[in-house]
Amino acid sequence: MRSYKALAEVERAFRSMKTIDLHVRPIHHHLKGRVRAHIFLCMLAYYVEWHMREVWRELMFADEDLQRKQHQDPVAAAKRSEACLEKVATRTLKDGSPVHSFRTLLDELSTIVCNTCETRVGQRSGSTFQMTTTPNPAQHRALELL
Repeated sequence: MRSYKALAEVERAFRSMKTIDLHVRPIHHHLKGRVRAHIFLCMLAYYVEWHMREVWRELMFADEDLQRKQHQDPVAAAKRSEACLEKVATRTLKDGSPVHSFRTLLDELSTIVCNTCETRVGQRSGSTFQMTTTPNPAQHRALELL
C-alpha cells in the first residue's frame, strides 16, 4: 500500500512538471544526448521545487508533522495534525503573518528585484549603481529557510 501511495507522488511530480508549476512543454529531440539532457533538466527542476516545498512547510498550508505520517496506517485516510488544521482555519501562522501556497509564496518573492540606476549629468550619462529591494519579513524568512 505504501508503494502504491508513493506512485501517486510520482504522478503528482509529473503533473507539476507539465502543467501546474514548471510548465515543461513538449520538445521533440532527435538525438539521444539531447533527450537525456532534457530529462535531466526536468528532473533537476522538479527536485529544486520539491526541496523548496519541504523547507517552506512551516510557511505553507502543508503539515509539518512528518513523523506522524511515517507511523500512520497506510490504508487509513490521511489526517492533518491539529497545528495544520489551525493554520488552514485561521489562514495565519503563529506570528500572525499569512499562510501561503507554493504559488503565492513565489509571487511574494518575485517582488524582490535588483535595479540598475544611472545618474545623468545634463545630456551625458553618469555613473551606474545597483539597488536591490529590501526583503520584507515574510520574504526574509523564506530566503532564510532556503
